Amino acid sequence: MRVKLLIINILVLFSTHSFAQDTPKIILPSGTVWSQLKEGEEVDFDLNVEGKNCGKFRFSIQQGKLDGMAFDSSGKFTWTPPFTLVDRLDSYKFHQVIFEAKCDSTTETLSAKVEFRIQHVNRSPVVRDLKPFYVQYNTTNIYKIDRYFVIDEDNDPIVIIPSVESLPEGLKVSSQGEISWMPSFTQYKQLKEKPLYIEFYVEDQPNKSQTKGKLKIEATQQDLAPEIVVVPRDNVFKIKENQTVNLRFYLSDPNGDDDIQDFDFLTDNQQVSKKSLIKNTSNQYEFTWHPSYDFVKDPLDSVAFNIDFFVLDKTKKRDVKTIRFVVKNAINEAETDLKLYNLYRGTLQRGWELLEQMKEKETELKKSYNQAKKGKKNRSILNASLGATTSLSSVFVPKTKPDQQRLISTLGGTTVLTIGTLEATEVIGRSMKDLIDRLNYIVEKKNELQSKGDIFSRDYALKSSRRGTDFVRKVDDFMNAMSLKGLVVLDLDATWEPKNKPTDANIKKVFKDFSAE
Repeated sequence: MRVKLLIINILVLFSTHSFAQDTPKIILPSGTVWSQLKEGEEVDFDLNVEGKNCGKFRFSIQQGKLDGMAFDSSGKFTWTPPFTLVDRLDSYKFHQVIFEAKCDSTTETLSAKVEFRIQHVNRSPVVRDLKPFYVQYNTTNIYKIDRYFVIDEDNDPIVIIPSVESLPEGLKVSSQGEISWMPSFTQYKQLKEKPLYIEFYVEDQPNKSQTKGKLKIEATQQDLAPEIVVVPRDNVFKIKENQTVNLRFYLSDPNGDDDIQDFDFLTDNQQVSKKSLIKNTSNQYEFTWHPSYDFVKDPLDSVAFNIDFFVLDKTKKRDVKTIRFVVKNAINEAETDLKLYNLYRGTLQRGWELLEQMKEKETELKKSYNQAKKGKKNRSILNASLGATTSLSSVFVPKTKPDQQRLISTLGGTTVLTIGTLEATEVIGRSMKDLIDRLNYIVEKKNELQSKGDIFSRDYALKSSRRGTDFVRKVDDFMNAMSLKGLVVLDLDATWEPKNKPTDANIKKVFKDFSAE
C-alpha cells in the first residue's frame, strides 16, 4: 500500500511540473532598464512566448498604444517617447501597455501588461534670428529681446546671460533680455559705418542649459515703451477643475530694472491665493495656479473672474495686464476611476464566488451519482405470488445485517419490497436523468462564466478602457450570464459563503488577466 501511494505522489508531482512547463506565457526582457525610459531616447526589445509548442505566435498591442510606437507581429517593439509626453512640472510619467500574442494554429491568446516609466528630459532653449536693435545718439536706447525669437520648448523660465567680451562700453543686458545703451559720439559714428554684433546666452531654469545667440546693433532713431510681457500672450484662459495654469511675467522699465518697485495682482475671487505668484528674479515672476475639484460649486457649470496683474515703479507709475479666467466644472477622474475599478472587481468577485459555489455543487452531485450507482448494485428484489396474496422476501442481503430481511404480505396485486441501501434515485422519487441533467447544466454554465469572465477581465484591465461608454453595458451582460435559470433545481444555498476569502490573488487564479490596483 505504501509503495502505491508513493508511485501516485510521484506521478502527481510529475504531472504538475509538466503542466507548469507547458503553460505558455509571454517572456518580458529581464531587468528594469527596458521599461525605464527617457524622452527622446529610443527603446527597443523583443518579446517571446515560452512554455508550449506552437507553430507561431503573432504579437500586437491590445491597449495603450501611443503615436510612434512600432510593434511588429514577431514581437519586436521600438519607440522613442516624444519630448512633449511629460510635462515640465512633472519629473516622470507612467504609461501602461498590454501586449497580446495569438497562436496561429490554435485560438489561444496570451497577454502581458507593461508599465513604462518615462522620465522628463530637459531641452536647451531655442534662439531664432533676432530683429536688429536700432539706436540713436544721446538717448538711452532700450531693446527688449522678443520671447517669440527666444523660446524654450519645455516652457521653462529662461534668463539672458550676456557675453561680456562682445559688449561695447556702456551697454547693459538684464537677465530678462532688456538691453540699454546710450552710445557716445564715437560709438554712434562707428555704428553708421559698420553694424555691431553682441553675443549672449539663453539659459533655462532651473536646469541651467544654455544656447548661444547674436544681436545686430545699427544706428537709427527708435524708442520702446515700458510694459509687462506675459507668456503665453493670451487674455482669456479657459480651463477645467484640477488643471494647472502657468503664466510667466517679464517686467521692463525704461529707467532700468532697478526702478521696478513691486509686482502683484488683484482679483475678486478669494479662492486664488497670493502664494500662486512666485518671484524668480527682480523682473521675472511666475504664476502657477491649480483649481481643485470643489472650486466650482454646484449647480454652477463654470466660474469666470478677472485678475489684474500690475507693476509699480518708484514713482508709482504702473502698467496693468488684465487676464480673464473661466473655470469649468469637471468630473473627479480619480474618484470616477476608483468607482469603475470597484465595479470591475466586484463583478469579477461575483463571478469567482459563483464559480466556487458551482464547483462545490458539482462535487456534491457527482458524489450522489456515484452513490446511486453503487446502491443499485447492492439491491435485489424477489416477487413471489400466492394467489390473492403476494408474499415478498429479501434475497442477497448482507449476512451481517439480518435485521434488513423482512416478509411482507398484501392482498390483491403485486407489492415490491426494497432491500438494502435506498440511495438509488430511481427508488426515492428522482430519476438518475435528473442528476445527469443538473451535472451537465453546471458544467456548461461553468465553462460559459469562465470564458466571459476571462474576456471581461482582459478587456477592462486598464483605467482608460473602463472609462468607455460600453463598460457598464458589459458589466450588465456579464451579470446577466451569472443569473442561473436552474437555481431552484440546483438547490443552491442563498446564504452560502466561500471557504476562501475573495482576495485579489484568489480572483486572479480564476481570471488570469484580472488587474488589481
